Amino acid sequence: MITLNSRAALYTDFYQLTMAQGYFFSGRSETKACFDYFYRENPFGGGYVLFAGIGDVAEVISTLRFEEEEVEYLRKQGFRTEFLDYLRRFRFRGSLHSVREGEVVFPLEPLVRVEGTLIEGQLIETLLLNMVNFQSLVATKASRLRTAAGNRRLVDFGLRRAQGLGGIHASRAAIIGGVDATSNVYSAYMYDLEPTGTQAHSWIQSFDDELTSFRTFAEMYPTKCVLLVDTYNTLRSGVPNAITVAKELEQRGHKLQAVRLDSGDLAYLSKHTRAMLDNAGLSYVKIVVSNQLDEYVIRSLLQQEAPIDTFGVGTRLAVAYDSPALEGVYKLAASDGKPRLKFSDNFNKMTLPGTKKILRYSDGQGMFYSDGIVLSTESSVDNIVHPFFSAQHSRVDGMHFEEVMKPVVVEGRLAHPLATVNECAAYARERLSHLSAEHKRFENPHTYKVGVSVKLLDLRSHLYDAISKKIN
Repeated sequence: MITLNSRAALYTDFYQLTMAQGYFFSGRSETKACFDYFYRENPFGGGYVLFAGIGDVAEVISTLRFEEEEVEYLRKQGFRTEFLDYLRRFRFRGSLHSVREGEVVFPLEPLVRVEGTLIEGQLIETLLLNMVNFQSLVATKASRLRTAAGNRRLVDFGLRRAQGLGGIHASRAAIIGGVDATSNVYSAYMYDLEPTGTQAHSWIQSFDDELTSFRTFAEMYPTKCVLLVDTYNTLRSGVPNAITVAKELEQRGHKLQAVRLDSGDLAYLSKHTRAMLDNAGLSYVKIVVSNQLDEYVIRSLLQQEAPIDTFGVGTRLAVAYDSPALEGVYKLAASDGKPRLKFSDNFNKMTLPGTKKILRYSDGQGMFYSDGIVLSTESSVDNIVHPFFSAQHSRVDGMHFEEVMKPVVVEGRLAHPLATVNECAAYARERLSHLSAEHKRFENPHTYKVGVSVKLLDLRSHLYDAISKKIN
């Protein structure tokens, strides 16, 4: 695992360890518990999230252990000897059920269920939140870029703008969300992705003239030559020089692959560039654009009929510029054999108690219709109820449904080989094809129906009443 081959056990918040020690000395180190991961609001003002990151989580926790140096570090922080001895022996022996990477998901759904001891559940919380929140956010952004770009090529250029090592996971998530390739060589190597790249302005500036820089690059990379044409003047210098080099490549039996625009009015410049290339008999040369692109800019460019073949997206993908965090949470749902409720005066902050699963219902055309959150003991339900407005409900009896949560880790071991990033990306494409366009639109997307079973609603009401009596 990338940066976590060692010290993974310390990839946590300090209070997780203080609670773990508290559980240990209060005699609850073996108390069984169930935790849920979910989020409350879609990012980007959108209608869904594309789930990602759980593969990295599963890989880490299946080999999680405290090394001697880590134990000694914790000793210096004041942790007690008996607890440190427990940590030396610690292995995650719990289970993890999750929706698949690339799944289309919605607010309030228990997307990951962690079952094990209280200590096991607490020690992996921060790591799970960190990886799943971020990767799901970037994968969702990438899927929106894909919606805007249609079948045009998308490339991740975001590593240099990402928040430190987060760029490694950003590139992974971008591929799951629908990006074709990445400039990030590290992630390409680690995850078997397609690496790609052109040249920087510094290459061209390092020569005395632009044409010589183009010729030198073409001599070195005759079969993969992409020329950056906006260092000096795109239409008066860059494109004419690229045409000259393209003709010289033809004479040697090769073809210029593309030209790249990185500044200026991309719609205007791409149209004139296309005309100049076509007039020179170079209709096969592609046009690549970059520079502060997002789904809205891409949509605008294509609405203007800009003849662009490839979009390189950096900052606004890798840092999820307009929604910089997915506020996923991790809550206790059961412990010591009893369902548990997070009580709140704000009813929207109330959790759903007990061990649960998700049933996804589809209509007669195979399109996703609604999701039901039900108790794990329920095999089917006839009716799902709005989580907060019980008067709103939907009949689902007789509809086709599937369970979308699957075991990922069972008793500390991977339940099955983890899917590759490209397999997750293919799954995401397939699942998104079943989500109606009104849920994918950028402005005012239609709210996807997520309801709870009557039994689950009754359980929450019972616990709410019981807690209310105790505090009033």
